[in-house]
Amino acid sequence: MFVLGLNAYHGDSSAAILKDGQVIAAVEEERFRRIKHWAGLPTESIKYCLEVAGITYGDLRHIAINLDPKVNHGRRLLHVLRHLPSPKLILARLAKLGKTRSLRDTLNSAFPDQPLHPEAQVHHVEHHLAHLASSYLCSPFEEAVSVSVDGMGDFASAAWGMGRGQSLSVDGRVYFPHSLGIFYSALTQWLGFPHYGDEYKVMGLAPYGQPHFLDQMRQIVRVQSDGTFRLDLRYFRHHREAVPYSWDNGSPEVGTLFTPELEKLLGPARKKDEPLEQRHRDIARSIQAMFEEALFALLEQLHSRYRCDALTLSGGCAMNSVANGKVYQRSPFKKLYIQSAAGDAGGAIGSAMVVAQTLPNSQSGGQPRHYCRHAYWGPEYTEADFATLLEAESTRLQEAGCQITIHANPALLCDAVATAISEGKVIGWFQGRLEWGPRALGNRSILGDPRRADMKDILNAKIKRRESFRPFAPSVLREEVPAWFETDDDVPFMMQVFQLREEKRPQIPAVTHVDGSGRLQTVSADTNPIYHQLISRFHALTGVPMVLNTSFNENEPVVCHPQEALECFLRTKMDVLVLGGYLVARHPNVAQS
Repeated sequence: MFVLGLNAYHGDSSAAILKDGQVIAAVEEERFRRIKHWAGLPTESIKYCLEVAGITYGDLRHIAINLDPKVNHGRRLLHVLRHLPSPKLILARLAKLGKTRSLRDTLNSAFPDQPLHPEAQVHHVEHHLAHLASSYLCSPFEEAVSVSVDGMGDFASAAWGMGRGQSLSVDGRVYFPHSLGIFYSALTQWLGFPHYGDEYKVMGLAPYGQPHFLDQMRQIVRVQSDGTFRLDLRYFRHHREAVPYSWDNGSPEVGTLFTPELEKLLGPARKKDEPLEQRHRDIARSIQAMFEEALFALLEQLHSRYRCDALTLSGGCAMNSVANGKVYQRSPFKKLYIQSAAGDAGGAIGSAMVVAQTLPNSQSGGQPRHYCRHAYWGPEYTEADFATLLEAESTRLQEAGCQITIHANPALLCDAVATAISEGKVIGWFQGRLEWGPRALGNRSILGDPRRADMKDILNAKIKRRESFRPFAPSVLREEVPAWFETDDDVPFMMQVFQLREEKRPQIPAVTHVDGSGRLQTVSADTNPIYHQLISRFHALTGVPMVLNTSFNENEPVVCHPQEALECFLRTKMDVLVLGGYLVARHPNVAQS
């Protein structure tokens, strides 16, 4: 039995497909459209999922989407009566609801040659239920508190409940307009980072400041005695005005979320091209501190209520890896799982899993759960594909001074690449299936030497072309984590920031943040054997059991197709490109030109 799950008409549109309750494919639409955070109907992702499943659109019997226009109507009406939002805002909301309701017709229009079977059902799953399911039902836990926190979805910004076995309850919510995600987004805009998804820049900037503005943040967000939170709405526009949102067939765009009152409190908003001053760094740190204060107040109350030590987190706010890394220190929880696509893209898997639990199974009340131990659910390519590409591009490669070698033996390939990394070279590493979620996890990665103090500057200046304060992450052999980090845990999806052991920090300056932390990814031999083998070889050469890992891209979505990897390699100053067993090395004089 197949279930197709969708995140549509929102940022990071995506599709995932389950077979008998097990994930077999999942991918974000941006990887095909080449537009970051692409929003709309993910038709290319749907086609990919159907191809992996070996079925056609007309074969589907169950489609799930992580939006339900029928929920929380009472809260919506109460909000209208209390706040009298503009007619333009009401019309915009109604238009989106109408589009969601007509999903079946829209899908049929996108696949005109094979309309849905008359018996096929389109299931609308509440946004936060889909988030909760994407974490708990993918987790290894038989019992866990499940929490979702994001900007907004189906008129709620947070939800929580209890997962037991295959069942998952939703026991509480924080409703619109109060939202930790909107707080973080509005303050991100105030700091001069205007694009959808720029919140991670605030997280990267925060360690360079001090929380001197925490008192002001506590005026903006008010933590309640029950652990929930409320916004002082004087500082926000989203609840009353028609803030422009664009979710159709392109890059998402969000209008200004804050009011002039915020500028009275914090001073004039920084324009995106203005220099970053220490005051901005301090405000970034204060934003992060307020976010953590509110999040951990909620977690404290939920642990007290449920008396369970396992936690799963989801929603866009679960992408805050700095806060995630403090869960064990600042809350009573002792076990944590966060799915690789914790944000809205993950709703595709979550909504499909909710529906799968309602379908008959001979051994249980629903299809079996799927513990997602890895994130490799996207497209993959063969050695023949790589050979064809390199042959077709042979003239360009010769002009770029490139030499191609073939390593049929993975051990020899890893030896060669580990040696190149140890020599300070920058590697484009393309293997296996594309990662699901925003992080490159060793299949579409740019790799470097974490021991080099100048590696961060080299990558930022020559390849990534991004802000100098943004950090890079280490991919670490799982078995070596206790020796290098103060916290020992599985972090396969790069979702937690832990403190490095103080004596180890000088050895790996390229992946050590200014506050002594690192956003690690743990790498296991059973989930990514060739990446583990590469890092193991680097460990044998250098005594350091990790490599610097950043996403294989240059201000674009992570590369999906080998052609995109080759184009990125040629237009940047990367030294080596690895496509499967093929190693493309640029002559050093050309690489530095």
